[in-house]
Amino acid sequence: MRIGALEGGGTKMVCAVGNETGKIFERVSIPTTTPEETVPKLLDFFQGKDLDALGIASFGPVDLNRDSGTYGYITTTPKLAWQNFDFRGTFARALNIPVGFDTDVNGSCLGETTWGAAKDVDSSIYITIGTGVGVGVMLEGRLLHGMLHCEGGHVILKRYPGDEFRCNCPFHDSCLEGLAAGPAIEARWGKKAYELTERQEVWEMEAYYIGQALADFIVTLSPKRIVLGGGVMHQEHLLPLVRRETAKHLGGYLNTRELQDLDSYIVLPALNDNQGVMGCLKLAVMELERK
Repeated sequence: MRIGALEGGGTKMVCAVGNETGKIFERVSIPTTTPEETVPKLLDFFQGKDLDALGIASFGPVDLNRDSGTYGYITTTPKLAWQNFDFRGTFARALNIPVGFDTDVNGSCLGETTWGAAKDVDSSIYITIGTGVGVGVMLEGRLLHGMLHCEGGHVILKRYPGDEFRCNCPFHDSCLEGLAAGPAIEARWGKKAYELTERQEVWEMEAYYIGQALADFIVTLSPKRIVLGGGVMHQEHLLPLVRRETAKHLGGYLNTRELQDLDSYIVLPALNDNQGVMGCLKLAVMELERK
C-alpha cells in the first residue's frame, strides 16, 4: 500500500509517501505562504505517486464535523490567506483518492499512540510547546473532537508569583500559550529559548506553567500517558522540572499507578520528530477503513 502524508504547519508543509506500517519512503518540505502559491507545489509532489489514500494533519482551527458543509476546511485561522480554505476537499478532488483529515497536533498524537511513546495505552495526550501550544487527545482509542477540537493551549492559568509579563496571546491575559510558548519566552526574557539554557529562573517559571496545565489535563481528561513535544521541550533539563511541578499542582489528590512513576508517565516523543508525518499515514489508513 502506498500512502500520502501532508503535515500542514503554519511555517512549512511536509509532504511524504509511506505505507501502512509507518515507513516513510520519501519526503519534502515546502514553505507555507498562501494557498495560491503553496497548494500547486503540494499537489505536484503527490501527482503520479500511485497513492491509495492521503492523510492531512493541518494547523487550525479546522472543521472536523463530517456533517458540516465546511468539513475539512481551515476556518478562523490568524493566517488570513488560509481562512475558509477547503483543504481536504481540494486534495480529494485533485487526487481522486480518500483523504483523512485532522489537526496537526492530533496527527502527532496519533503517530505517537500508533508507533511511539504512547503505543501501549489507549488514552494519552500529546502536547507541542513551540511557536504555539497545541494539544492532541486520544481517549479510549479515539481522537477527541467534540464541538470543534481540543484547544488546550488556551487553558487559563494562575500566575507564577511575581510574574507581571503581559500575556502574549491576543485573546487571553493568562493562558498557557501566551505565557509559556516560545514567543512568550522570547518576549519576556529578551532572548530565544535556546539562548537561555543556563538561566534557571526561566525554566522554573516555564515548568510551573506547564506543570499546572498538565495537572488540569490530568484531572479533566485522565490520560494514561502524556507526551511533550515541540521546540521548547528540546531543553533537556526542563522535563524533570515539569514532572516535579505537575506533582506539586496535583497536591497528592490522585493516587494511581501511573502517577506513582512520573518518569514513565510524562515523557518525550519517541519518533524522532516524525510523529506528525507518521500520524498522517495512519489518518489515511483510517479513512480507507471507513470507505
